[in-house]
Amino acid sequence: MMVRMTVALTQAVVEIERHVSAFGWDQPARLYALVDTAALVRSEPQLAKDLGLAVEDGAATTLTPIEQDEIPAETPVDEFLAGIAWPDAVAGCAIVLERLMLPPAAEAEMPSAGSDEEIAAWVAARPDRQEVRIAVGVLRDGTRESVLRLREKDADSEVLSGSELVPGLAEALKATFE
Repeated sequence: MMVRMTVALTQAVVEIERHVSAFGWDQPARLYALVDTAALVRSEPQLAKDLGLAVEDGAATTLTPIEQDEIPAETPVDEFLAGIAWPDAVAGCAIVLERLMLPPAAEAEMPSAGSDEEIAAWVAARPDRQEVRIAVGVLRDGTRESVLRLREKDADSEVLSGSELVPGLAEALKATFE
């Protein structure tokens, strides 16, 4: 069962990132509840019908992403996530957001002091910065998956994936279940 849920999480995170990418860049952060599709079909048959969901006997485990209310732009994501609690029916959650990233070598040059705004301005001014869309999902048991798309490679649909690409964000999502 664990392997099936891990595969289902990977599929859900990839699906969510593709969905958001269809809207282009410069999108707000988006939060999703991940529910077991079979459980959703059983417990909410009308909703499942409205969503076009059906589960065949013996079918692979899948997760259905359900987008949540908008994350307020003025609220830092970590603060917003700290106020989230999920009902038991939610098997996991995922978030998609856009950020600027620097290569690891730039970390040594980062100012050690300064406000968040000053550091953000420093990052934005760097010629080696990369604009990225990050999608991270976690299950209640801590299983995680991440997908990262570089804006400069958007046209070729190339994404990076892995469970440890954005560990801090994954931990913040995991904390919403504790």
